[in-house]
Amino acid sequence: MLHKFHRVYPTEVVRQKARRRRHLAGQQGFGRAGERGGVLSGLFVLLAVLVLAAAGAVAWWLNQPLRLANPTVELSVEAGSTPRDIAKEWVQAGVETSPWLLYQWFRFSGQSRQIKAGSYELSQGATPRDLLRMMVRGDERLSVVRLIEGWTFKRFRTELALADGLKPSTAGLPDAQIMALLGAPGVPAEGHFFPDTYSYAKGSTDLAVMKRALRAMQKHLDAVWAQREADAALRTPEDALVLASIVEKETGREADRAMISGVFHNRLRIGMPLQTDPSVIYGLGDQFDGNLRKIHLQTDTPYNTYTRAGLPPTPIAMPGKAALLAAVRPADTKALYFVARGDGSSAFSATLTEHNRAVNQYQRSQRNPGKSP
Repeated sequence: MLHKFHRVYPTEVVRQKARRRRHLAGQQGFGRAGERGGVLSGLFVLLAVLVLAAAGAVAWWLNQPLRLANPTVELSVEAGSTPRDIAKEWVQAGVETSPWLLYQWFRFSGQSRQIKAGSYELSQGATPRDLLRMMVRGDERLSVVRLIEGWTFKRFRTELALADGLKPSTAGLPDAQIMALLGAPGVPAEGHFFPDTYSYAKGSTDLAVMKRALRAMQKHLDAVWAQREADAALRTPEDALVLASIVEKETGREADRAMISGVFHNRLRIGMPLQTDPSVIYGLGDQFDGNLRKIHLQTDTPYNTYTRAGLPPTPIAMPGKAALLAAVRPADTKALYFVARGDGSSAFSATLTEHNRAVNQYQRSQRNPGKSP
């Protein structure tokens, strides 16, 4: 039996081989594309995991207390400092973290331009969020200086010069120049600053504190002057300030202030010298050694109220609010004299005879401290 065979021409063979190669190549290409897609998907997943992990780490860091080299870390942020500078300076000051990380937090928070210059104090337990919030709000670390009733302007200046972190911009300047800088040319410095506790940021100037104290005194003086008695023996608010400074130096006893003011008002009305020792002592200046002698009372100075009638030319100290009020609202009394008893209180007399008797009783009590006068 004869078998029939298809005759295969060479060109047919070539075409069949080509089709097989294309088929195989297609299968291989599809495999490689699938492999690439799988790799890319894996990379995207890995990247997402890393981003989430980084975000979680940052969120954790932002809420963790910063490690500090000391219980507190202080830093003065100067005007014009960049966020990078500020981050570096905090680390140099004692915040134990990466300055780069701190800077990135400032930068990406969107609040870096809101950071305010000032003096800051960071305490244990503060987080990076707390640190930035403090600077954005301007929550500065404030120091305080306390001015005491009865201090002179000289003592006031000394206290400001010793205050921690306060720049002594008035060092070496005469009092008159300081008053001119404060916008009060020609006004005597003595007595025109209100004794109080004043807070300030590190780097503030003594002149800034003086300005606040000057304004405070003017405010209080205006307020008490509006409350003065109609028949007060005072012509101007300045008179009230001068008398208040004398009352302040004469007694620290609340109950005696109005009475002492009443004595001085009575003397002013009749033209009788005030004869107050604190003003004499003030007039002596550095010559006073703590012991007031008869020769001092006889030595004439503008502040000697034994040799001159009326009020001294300026206050002799910084009076507080109670002394200011006593100066314009004196007690209704006939007393013209008073003497300190030695216990902080005073004995008041309407006549010289009564006064001499009170003085003798006080002197006897001093010689015999066990016996009451």
